[in-house]
Amino acid sequence: MATSLTLQNDASLAQGYVKVNGTTSATFTTSGITGNLVGNVTGSLTQGGSLTLATAQTASGTAVDFTSIPSWVKRITVILNGVVLNGTSLPQIRLGTLASGILSTGYTANLAAISTSNAFATSSAGHILVNSGNTGFAYIGSVVFCNVTGNTWVGNGTTYYGAAGNTTIHTSSINLGSNLDRVRITSGNGTDLFNAGTINIMFEG
Repeated sequence: MATSLTLQNDASLAQGYVKVNGTTSATFTTSGITGNLVGNVTGSLTQGGSLTLATAQTASGTAVDFTSIPSWVKRITVILNGVVLNGTSLPQIRLGTLASGILSTGYTANLAAISTSNAFATSSAGHILVNSGNTGFAYIGSVVFCNVTGNTWVGNGTTYYGAAGNTTIHTSSINLGSNLDRVRITSGNGTDLFNAGTINIMFEG
């Protein structure tokens, strides 16, 4: 029996069909594809253009990690709301890979504080969010990390810390050496503890 494969569109519903011997085997819409795939699929499937919101985490302990980030991701946004440390170390964001884990060296990070006494800070240990810390500061802000090429990532963002009434502008860049698959938000000294606030990430291809 010969197999008839036809493509058909339905402009009134903004969707199309693949039909085999007159029977619809797949339906295409702006939301995706529905239908059954049977047999072997060859070639490659690349996901992109979608925005995924991870599960928000309560800020606690010395670090908050987001892992298993897909290899197709090209942009990540880290979001902090009311995040508080119990010490004076500077919170920062570190990126990582499956091969090397979280990287704590190799960053070129810079920060400018907008306050009555403007200040600047640099770091090679992570993407720094503020230039001075104090117990009880509540950090609010976001940082966007974009893949430039290969395994090189550039971050930029702003942070407001309520107890001081200051805002910082910060940037960073790092070559991870392999695919990014994790992000860590941590205290600068690795011993101060988060004790309030919410942290989440969004990523897209």
